[in-house]
Amino acid sequence: MTTTTLTVTGMTCAHCVASVTEEIRELTSVESVAVDLATGSVTVTSSQPLDPAAVRAAVEEAGYAVSS
Repeated sequence: MTTTTLTVTGMTCAHCVASVTEEIRELTSVESVAVDLATGSVTVTSSQPLDPAAVRAAVEEAGYAVSS
């Protein structure tokens, strides 16, 4: 298992969390996604290391930005 943590900007509500979670879960090998709305922290657990560009693209598809 691999854990990736990133900061996503622009999320303000539960709908935002659901959108980001849905897009990231579509990536191959993602097992779980945990979002802390208060801090913008997103922790992704996957069976293999994730391509950072793919994660960034998924977040952007949801309408948000990765800041780290």
